[in-house]
Amino acid sequence: MDHLSMSQDKERPGGGVAPGTGEGGPQPREGQRGPRPPRPKKRDVHGWVVLDKPVGMTSTHAVAIIKRIFNAKKAGHAGTLDPLASGLLPVALGEATKTVPFVMDGRKAYAFTVSWGAETDTDDAEGTVVATSEARPDRAAIEALLPRFTGTVMQVPPRFSAIKIDGERAYDLARDGEVVELQARPVQIDRLSLVAHDGQSSVFAAECGKGTYVRAIARDLGRALGCLGHVATLRRTRVGPFEEADGISIDALREFEGLDDAARAEKGLRPVAVGLGALPQVTVTRSDAGRLMRGQSVLLRGRDAPLDEGCVAVFAHGALIALGDLEHGELHPRRIFNLPQAR
Repeated sequence: MDHLSMSQDKERPGGGVAPGTGEGGPQPREGQRGPRPPRPKKRDVHGWVVLDKPVGMTSTHAVAIIKRIFNAKKAGHAGTLDPLASGLLPVALGEATKTVPFVMDGRKAYAFTVSWGAETDTDDAEGTVVATSEARPDRAAIEALLPRFTGTVMQVPPRFSAIKIDGERAYDLARDGEVVELQARPVQIDRLSLVAHDGQSSVFAAECGKGTYVRAIARDLGRALGCLGHVATLRRTRVGPFEEADGISIDALREFEGLDDAARAEKGLRPVAVGLGALPQVTVTRSDAGRLMRGQSVLLRGRDAPLDEGCVAVFAHGALIALGDLEHGELHPRRIFNLPQAR
């Protein structure tokens, strides 16, 4: 606990007060900073904030801003967005961080513009141009090519990506000038459609699975069309259960400061359970909930026992209490949620 020591004025020979002292103890000299105000104590805040991230902001900085606004102890995001990109960045606070993998595994949707005639080392507009072409594709050629880029596709990630090579990020190696060779891997692209085309650039809409790089789609489209290309603009419009209408701006989030939990929830702090929307739900009794929260398995019997097996979200009296694995009617706890309403 901080304390301030009170002292009487220190007299100088001939009267007066010694520099840097005065009523109430030592004072800052001119040009010096005074004592910092105490930082507010971090709080247990639980839930999802679906940020509509602006262009030019890193995902890490966005999480730091939200963590500061809510004064939260713990925060993390469900899928990095490059600084060039805008759109949905779901940020998990507190116990919601336990549901991040389930949101990241969900489908994602993007709207993006490809600029034709140049390929860059980063496959987007922030990179250095490494090759150019005078050729430009027409609409018919683009649309004829799109079926090759839907379904399960083998894709080589961009050299500037977060993929690890011998324990180091590919983008760190690329920035150091090292030759980065990444292997093609299967990704799922459910939909890729041409929205607009003006000859110099094209706008696309895509729906894809985890691990798909839109920058790689642009690069590979340009190569296949013989004109080269890179992403000029990129916006993420869906992540798992979160859609574009769920997004909230940084400016709107600043209005959350100083509000209580109920008011924050009304303005857009979403429940932890939203991140588990794709999982089957199981409801247990209060006594079974107590066993699960102590790490013990429970046997589900009767007509209401679920028939599905696998990972489930477990609720008791309307509150999320656990993630569990259901096998032959026996429920084994995997992760426990320490939420106020579940205690």
